Amino acid sequence: MGEGVPHRGAEAVRGMSAGGSSAAGTGGPSGPSGLLDVLNVASVVLDTEGRIALWSPQAEELFGYSAQEALGRYAARVMVHERHVDLVVKLFADVMATGQSWAGAFPVRRKDGTTVLVEFRNMRLMDDRGEVYALGLAADQTTVRRLERDVAMATRMVAQSPNGLAVLDTDLRYVSVNPALERINGVPAADHLGRTVREVLPSLDADALEDAARQVLRTGEPLVDRLSAGRTPADPQKDHAWSVSLYRLEDARGTVLGVAISVRDVTDRHRAAVEAEAARRRLALVADASARIGTTLDLERTARELADVAVPELADVAAVDLLDAVVAGRRTSLGPAEPAVIRALAVRAADDPDVLRAADPPGEVARYASDRLVTECVRSGRPVMLAQVEEADLARIARSPEAAALLARAGVHSYLAVPLIARGEVLGALDLKRTRNRLPFSHDDLLLARELAARAAVQIDNARWYQNARTTALTLQRSLLPSHPPVTGGLEVASRYQPAGATTEVGGDWFDVIPLPDGKTALVVGDVMGSGIDAAATMGRLRTATTTLASLDLDPAVLLEHLDRITQGLDHSIATCVYAVHDPRLGRCLIANAGHLPPVRVRPGRPPELLELPTGVPLGVGGVAFSTTDVDFAPGDQLVLYTDGLVETRTHSLDERLDALLALLDDPARPLEELCDLLLEALHHPDNQDDVALLVARALTAA
Repeated sequence: MGEGVPHRGAEAVRGMSAGGSSAAGTGGPSGPSGLLDVLNVASVVLDTEGRIALWSPQAEELFGYSAQEALGRYAARVMVHERHVDLVVKLFADVMATGQSWAGAFPVRRKDGTTVLVEFRNMRLMDDRGEVYALGLAADQTTVRRLERDVAMATRMVAQSPNGLAVLDTDLRYVSVNPALERINGVPAADHLGRTVREVLPSLDADALEDAARQVLRTGEPLVDRLSAGRTPADPQKDHAWSVSLYRLEDARGTVLGVAISVRDVTDRHRAAVEAEAARRRLALVADASARIGTTLDLERTARELADVAVPELADVAAVDLLDAVVAGRRTSLGPAEPAVIRALAVRAADDPDVLRAADPPGEVARYASDRLVTECVRSGRPVMLAQVEEADLARIARSPEAAALLARAGVHSYLAVPLIARGEVLGALDLKRTRNRLPFSHDDLLLARELAARAAVQIDNARWYQNARTTALTLQRSLLPSHPPVTGGLEVASRYQPAGATTEVGGDWFDVIPLPDGKTALVVGDVMGSGIDAAATMGRLRTATTTLASLDLDPAVLLEHLDRITQGLDHSIATCVYAVHDPRLGRCLIANAGHLPPVRVRPGRPPELLELPTGVPLGVGGVAFSTTDVDFAPGDQLVLYTDGLVETRTHSLDERLDALLALLDDPARPLEELCDLLLEALHHPDNQDDVALLVARALTAA
């Protein structure tokens, strides 16, 4: 047989090797596998004499000969190195004679003269007429070995990986799982196959995982290190956390095969991260408390600040309660059977009306029997915690059966009371409840509550003592201020004293109306610099000195000189003062000023005016003479004397405020009591840090 001449029967073999994809089962044709493309397997068919009858395109690529060059030639001369020809001929004869397949590797000399090592698989074929052929499958051995290594490595890695590994098909059903995933899920591999995640692990959030898998199938973008949590049959009583990564699988042709899933148990890491986040939040809450609690020395406001910090970060309901004796400034201790008399200072709840109705309204006093938990807390000075509140426990939490029913309706399920202790004294308790937050109070919550209570208790104690001291100073100051008749010595008089804001110490402002001989009247307004009891006491001494000196009917400038010397002896005190003497017979006022704001004169038919007086220096400075100014003061005229707390602010200039004062004095006929209220309401802000003394006098027509 000559080279290049096809052997009889080659057409039949060609027909046998032709065709497309085969159908698998009843599912219809399937796509081609990319594995054979990776191997690039060459197919060669030989007749009984060893001549090439069929030559695939892959054979052309592997051996370098085209079909026209190879067909009809002896395969041994085209495909095998000459040194192995005899061996190959013998192997060919054995395959054809016995039908036994043979596999092995031979070096092959390609058409271009290079030598490659080729992996062969040889077997005998028979057609429908009984003709025998030899089929040779060949692939580059380097490619075969690389693929074998890759498969071996992948197989070992999957089998021995500590991470759970699985493959889902495009319908998201398990195709394979490794032993690690069997252990993680607590389900044998066989029970995974063909089933969905939802069917295998009904306790997990399968929707989230399947949505993620579909996204990966659709986009090809991997999702790495997604956190999933739940319980599996491997440990059904304990929550676990897993890091899940998903990758799309494709063959060499780009056909999507499914999704590979990697699962790693990160429960310990997740728990540590949760605990670290909880610790961070606790520290943030403590830092927030340090900044927000105790911004003022107002007792009620400090209590509200503590309750605001506790809700909702720590509790759904917070109440700050002090022992009533403590609020009054008395030390107290409770006996074993003694009830606790508690004054509620603040209540904060997360929009729960039932809880608010059950709580003691701020400012009110309630008696808690000795068996109540808050009583136990303040009596022992130790926290009381019920992680799980039963219905019977509500009677020991609430002040009354009605309040207990409201707490039950609100869903109170966890309770914590922490004592407020400052300088070794139990002041009261921070009372905490949970309704919406379904987690019970924990040991960490207890530590946080104690930290908040410890920080707040010091601020509450400071506010308590400051409030007591301020009340004492205010009482002293009010006792030193005069009470005067509405009409005296030809004058109609009205006055007001307004303390500073609740968080500011009492100042030393004062006023006085002093009857003098011959129907005259002295009008005095002064302001001792400083605040507190010392300022109030100094004010009282100066007022007494002024009253004594006024009885001598001294010229106003001379009187201020005497007061100046007296003030210099009062522990370096300094005060401002306006002293005016009204003489109704002459219709005039003699006025002297010691560093004080000028009085305002209001005259019918004329605009109000600030009297231009020599300002002088404050009392206590010494060395500077004072002067007296004589001004007209006819019937119907008004004189308005005031301290700087009425007009001075941090946000407006003094000129603007004085203009505002003059604008309010637009009606000389307005009743003086009404005028005083108007000036205070319009000019003195409640948060002003200075007190106010105001004195208004109107000259009457002689009887």
